[in-house]
Amino acid sequence: MIQASGVIICFGYILGLLFTAVPWGGCWVLGLGVVGAIFFGRRRPNIRKHLQKKDNSQAKTKTAPPLPQTTPDARVWLVAGVVGLLASLYFQSQVPVPEANDISKFVLSENTNNQEQLFIVRGKVLSKPRMTRSQRGQLWLEATQLDEVKNENGPAGVSKGVTGKLYVTVPLLQATGLHPSQQISVTGVLYKPKPPLNPGAFDFQKFLQQEGAFAGMSGRQVNILDEGRKWGWWKVREEIVRSQVRWLGIPNGPLVSAMVLGSKVVDLPYETQDRFVQVGLAHALAASGFQTSLILGVVLGFTSKATKRIQIILGSIALLLFLALTGLQPSVLRSVIMGFAALIAIGLRRKVKQLGSLLVAAVLLLLFNPLWIWDLGFQLSFLATLGLIVTVPPITKRLDWLPPMITSLIAVPLAAAIWTLPLLLYVFSVVAIYTLPVNIFSTPLISVISIGGMISALVSLILPDAGSTLAHLLYHPTHWLLKLVEFFAGLPGSTVALGSISFSQMLAIYILIILAWVVRWWQKRWWFAGIVALSLVFIPVWHSANTLFRVTVLAAGEKPVLVIQDKGKVTLINSGDEGTGRFTILPFLQQQAVNKIDWAIASDFPHNGDNAWLEVLQRLPIGIFYDYSPISENGITSQVIQKEVQKSKGIYQALSVGQTISAGSVVAQFINNQLPILQLQVLGQNWLLVGEIKTTELLELVNTKGLLRPQVLWCPGQSLKELVSALQPQVAIATSTNVDQKTLSELSQSQTKLFLTGRDGAIQWTPNGQFEIFIQAVS
Repeated sequence: MIQASGVIICFGYILGLLFTAVPWGGCWVLGLGVVGAIFFGRRRPNIRKHLQKKDNSQAKTKTAPPLPQTTPDARVWLVAGVVGLLASLYFQSQVPVPEANDISKFVLSENTNNQEQLFIVRGKVLSKPRMTRSQRGQLWLEATQLDEVKNENGPAGVSKGVTGKLYVTVPLLQATGLHPSQQISVTGVLYKPKPPLNPGAFDFQKFLQQEGAFAGMSGRQVNILDEGRKWGWWKVREEIVRSQVRWLGIPNGPLVSAMVLGSKVVDLPYETQDRFVQVGLAHALAASGFQTSLILGVVLGFTSKATKRIQIILGSIALLLFLALTGLQPSVLRSVIMGFAALIAIGLRRKVKQLGSLLVAAVLLLLFNPLWIWDLGFQLSFLATLGLIVTVPPITKRLDWLPPMITSLIAVPLAAAIWTLPLLLYVFSVVAIYTLPVNIFSTPLISVISIGGMISALVSLILPDAGSTLAHLLYHPTHWLLKLVEFFAGLPGSTVALGSISFSQMLAIYILIILAWVVRWWQKRWWFAGIVALSLVFIPVWHSANTLFRVTVLAAGEKPVLVIQDKGKVTLINSGDEGTGRFTILPFLQQQAVNKIDWAIASDFPHNGDNAWLEVLQRLPIGIFYDYSPISENGITSQVIQKEVQKSKGIYQALSVGQTISAGSVVAQFINNQLPILQLQVLGQNWLLVGEIKTTELLELVNTKGLLRPQVLWCPGQSLKELVSALQPQVAIATSTNVDQKTLSELSQSQTKLFLTGRDGAIQWTPNGQFEIFIQAVS
């Protein structure tokens, strides 16, 4: 039973890494090992006695055959528990921590009084620059020296030797031509990443920590100090991409390159990436098992008449070349290890055990880097592969009435979706509705493009012009694939927000999937497991939609952005600056399972327009759009917004200043053109949103125009002290963190409860009267 013992020990290691998410997780795994040893240690003699009795009753000779070991020895369970404990300790030892002279240590000490302090950072470029969504170049820098810039003439003071990895963004032209191993100096502003301020927002701080970085830099100027090595695998990738883009153009060329090398090393337009993700084809842009299978299939096919040794050598070279070109990504490493397992099985003339090779690949990778256990790409890659191994056969069996090719096209994406969907819901809160038909129609095109792209990539390294010519033959398949993705992305409801499920919900769903895989009773009643899993997702969403009333003030810069959830009806007030819709509003609404905004109110607050309405309208329909701002200063006119609203079959209504509207349980009124004041009545509570206004003007409105004194006040940080003293609200919410400590100390003596969205994150209120801050809730 050596194999079973090894499996248990391997699972003990993986479980030890997973249990790092809970306090004293390693001790819990050790305790499970002790329980397993006790339970199976007692059970083992009974099993042996049963087998002995059965053997004696059937024996026809005096000598009985040796008894099979049906369960692992108790010592195996103890060893697995100890391995799990050691795994948790190993994980903690590998968690990145800033060194004593890490560059992040100098950020807060040098940036005082909230002033923008310039620095010059010298170091070595670690990565090829990539383009960000804000059209800037992004690279990783290994920092070695830090200088403070005291004036425009250059650095002053003593240079400091520093260490650490730095996340750097610079103007796109400044990043052009940079490559790994170069020594450069970057002038810009250092910053420390903040935790997410809103529910559902991207955790930039966590992302940097996973990459081993603790600070970032917004660069303004780059100077090259040393060219470094002028050749590397980055140069090979660059030549391949250049050759394929030459005659295919954009986005066709980068798409072919991404399907060969992976989107992590190719600058594919974000619009194209987003559409592939939206329809459930993100895996087509990730270098992983699909490409590895194609590579081995082609190599073994062309060498079918050669010796096994030649096949193994050529297959190994192809896998190593693929690994070098795509980089040390977890999904690529997993597929390459399983590819080598297949080659070894060919050499030994044995059938490869896919489940065993997957387990070995997981353990090897986690021994190399235990932090990958929490890498989303690693998790999705292994879950999808596990689904292909254990779920494709039963699905294929049930669809045996279809032609084999059609059965495969259905079974493969369906099996992968079953095993990855719970994790995707836990992380992203959305599901791609058309993923199955998209995968069925796109698989032939993806296969042709991937094989053709690999061939053109190899040829381009020898004859670039010939490689471009071969790549050009892929124009029509690539064009058809892009049109197919665009068609499904444009269909109504291409993605549906189901809300963020809890960890316990996700765990329960995976337990059901495993039961349907290994337990015969559940195998026969797989449909019942599916119904229970769907109930675990939809019942909480239905209950929340029919009972929840909550007002959320999002942390959205210097503008008030409010989301009001009223028993399934949603009101959005203002959209904030450009980018707020994409990175703040939409992630929050997805987490809350919101697929339609019933009412939207644009108040042109505070006098510089809402820039993010189009970002919201491109993803979510709006039922009724109330517009207090007919023409925004940024050029987005009411006609543009009206066209987008009506495209989603909504109603657009321009309002005059002073006109009162009703949006569910909310009554809103924009006071006048000159004074940016929006008054809201929310369940009988008076909310007042005030822009840059003099206190005397506001008091005049209160005394002469009948403006109600608010229970809740929103205002800019610079007006906070005067407005709180004048209006004396129960709660005051300010956007800025630039409120001096003296003002905060004085306001703390008043009866007003104070919140700062820049410090506390999103502020949420429910009818029980309690205000909650997001950062405290997640800390």
